[in-house]
Amino acid sequence: MIHIETKTKIPFLWGKSVFKKSEWSQVNLIVGPNGSGKTLLAEELARQFEENGKKVLFLRADRKEQDSFLSILQEDKSIRTRIESVLSNMFGKSIRFEKTPDGMFVPIVINKARGVEYGLKQGECHGLKEIITLLIALYSIKKGCLILDEPELHLHPQFQQFFMNEIRSVAEKEPERIFFLITHSPYFIDLRRAEDLTGVIVCHINNVPTSIDFLSEEDEALFRRFLPRFNTYHKQFFFSDNQIFVEGYTDQQMFSHLLCCIDDRSGSAGTGIIDVGGKDELGVFFTVCSLLGTDGRIITDLDALFCGKLRDVVCNDDRPASWLEKQQEKQMPFYRLLFSRKELAAPITLEKLICRLELFLTAIGKHLYKIDYSLSADIDMLVEKIKALYDKYEKPEGIDTFKTVVLMGIVTLREKLADILPVPLAATVPQIINLTNIILAAMESARVYILPKGCIEHFYTQSTVYYMPVSAKDRLFHTELEHLVETSPAKLKKEYPELVSILNRACRRNDFLLQP
Repeated sequence: MIHIETKTKIPFLWGKSVFKKSEWSQVNLIVGPNGSGKTLLAEELARQFEENGKKVLFLRADRKEQDSFLSILQEDKSIRTRIESVLSNMFGKSIRFEKTPDGMFVPIVINKARGVEYGLKQGECHGLKEIITLLIALYSIKKGCLILDEPELHLHPQFQQFFMNEIRSVAEKEPERIFFLITHSPYFIDLRRAEDLTGVIVCHINNVPTSIDFLSEEDEALFRRFLPRFNTYHKQFFFSDNQIFVEGYTDQQMFSHLLCCIDDRSGSAGTGIIDVGGKDELGVFFTVCSLLGTDGRIITDLDALFCGKLRDVVCNDDRPASWLEKQQEKQMPFYRLLFSRKELAAPITLEKLICRLELFLTAIGKHLYKIDYSLSADIDMLVEKIKALYDKYEKPEGIDTFKTVVLMGIVTLREKLADILPVPLAATVPQIINLTNIILAAMESARVYILPKGCIEHFYTQSTVYYMPVSAKDRLFHTELEHLVETSPAKLKKEYPELVSILNRACRRNDFLLQP
């Protein structure tokens, strides 16, 4: 890390807020949506770095200084030779610099396959000229600071990756160098180690930038396991304050097609639905968003309440704790039904509420397992599903699927279940409903939206799914997807009201992002 004290104010974007940072990585990324002040921040950092004795080279996005960069080739043969070698290997074409009558060096490309040569003002020039300019900037300044605005211009992904590798190579050999990349490209989000996250500065619309100053041992261990699975698609969330994370591809497709139905069209601007590939990965993205100060939202299945990393990190988040504290007086009569005086002496936490819900669900599930038959076909279906879980698992009560199935049964069959359950258990049914609503609201205060029917399949309109898991899951999804593609937004809004409602709430920007 490089220690340089900085303090940045941009009042018309951030109000009275100030961005402060003193510990810098060698390679720093400035990311965020358009209009969030990335370049303005970089300009101010450049000024403060110069005041601290650092030589600064700022290559702006308009590239007005591009032609003047080529003059460096006149002065430094070593740079010229180095770039010739790098580019020749990179493009599979021989590239040399020739001196013009006015004393300038211009790059000449020799296409060995075609037996022709041409200058960069012809043909495929933009990408080649851009990479040459970037390499001159990279190699020419020593022991200083290099700021690159949109280094991805005119470069396809492989060249972006190549240049990022060159930056890291130079940084390793020259530890006094420091780099800033203002970028919209996921290919420059090159996070190889957990500590690389401390070099990410996230700019926001009308709010002060955020960054990670340090990682706890727990977070380092978490990211160390996660980063090898962190792909280019996932990195979209660095460029928007309005990303929504979901567990799998079915959720991603469903919600992506329903984005056209939300009421606030401005709320969908910049919104992306990102499939993270698993329940536990949702917990990782929640943690990353919390640390970076980005407004990440999560839509997930009901079983996320009962196990997994997401439950753990949300229960330890300040937002649900604050929300529950504000609700305590209002909910105290209800809490007295759930907890003893001794339990009420301690704060009512989200974890405590979920654990109490699990106790209720376990008790009812155990009782339903013992029922041989009822006079209701839908209750028999619920009991059959519970019995199947007992056949499959030695102790199904500890399985998230068991608790989810029981809860879904209670929500949909509450009146019928009250008639067949013993009086003490029947009395817990309305308590379970109310407790679940409080838990879901507390989760939502942390921008985590739980599908109340269990999972996305229970919202299908082209087939009926009562409990998961279900056979032919992929076939059912494709049938639903075909319907989504062929149906107008107005009709979709009527057919999927609960999912559209969740999307409306998830797309709503946080209040702090709307304040100047």
